[in-house]
Amino acid sequence: MKQVITAQDVPASGELRVPVGTIVTSSAREVAAGRGVRIVEVAEDQLSALAPPERTVAMGSDHGGYRLKEALKPLLESLDLAVRDVGVAGEDTPADYPDIAHMVAKLVVSGAAARGVIIDGAGIGSCMAANKVPGIRAALCYDKASAKNGREHNDSNVLTLGARLLTQTQAEDVLRTWLETPFAGGRHQARVQKIMDIEQQYSLAGGDRPRKAMVCPTEDARKASS
Repeated sequence: MKQVITAQDVPASGELRVPVGTIVTSSAREVAAGRGVRIVEVAEDQLSALAPPERTVAMGSDHGGYRLKEALKPLLESLDLAVRDVGVAGEDTPADYPDIAHMVAKLVVSGAAARGVIIDGAGIGSCMAANKVPGIRAALCYDKASAKNGREHNDSNVLTLGARLLTQTQAEDVLRTWLETPFAGGRHQARVQKIMDIEQQYSLAGGDRPRKAMVCPTEDARKASS
């Protein structure tokens, strides 16, 4: 029986791989077109041969990081790593970096990808957003030294990059160093565990109760209240 893809199966962005001969409903194609999602037919044997999670890197960018994201893909492929691209599909496709960061982070914590790479203009906002997902240790790296430290000392599982702050060559150096540096363990293991303990502490404090939304006051609001 042929697989049927409906609108509910279309991801928020990126690429949707389906077996050759899959039935894609018209509504699914409309949703995919609206989201800039590319539907790609792949032979069954290729689907079954997809890289295992430990050889998979989840990758995403907003429109500001699109060009660098595409430029870095060949490096990942040269290292025999598969890319799970969550988008965006083009630099003319507006996107909010927290949404992209969340999608990459979910793939990592779910076990679908061992590591994630997120690119926006400065890399800061994506790092903040990804680190809100329990289990994520995102590191904003800007040179080979910070990339090595982020892996060796902190066991980071998500890398964020600033497309406006790095040249392609610099970004390649950072990415390669980050991917090839193992976690040192030892005394660093206890420190990383303390990070995770803090996360767990505040997760448990909230329990299942809904939390009141926190609003960050603007500078004008702070001046008005003073």
